[in-house]
Amino acid sequence: MHEHDHISRSVKLAMEQYFRDLDGEAPAAVYEMVLACVEKPLIEVVLTYTQGNQTRAAEVLGLNRNTLRKKMKTYDLI
Repeated sequence: MHEHDHISRSVKLAMEQYFRDLDGEAPAAVYEMVLACVEKPLIEVVLTYTQGNQTRAAEVLGLNRNTLRKKMKTYDLI
């Protein structure tokens, strides 16, 4: 099993639990919710991995450095 298979399975299990926990409420904006839940910890972990080097973190994430900085501001990481 590849590493990305573990991540994919974790997301699948979490989403299945989310829908079970709705308890009759209608889901809304699920795509944005999932991205917001995943993006901040992803950036935090990559920044830790790169010892705070934003240029390297942007490379690891496959983002432009300016895009990374905007996302860091969004999540109060700078």
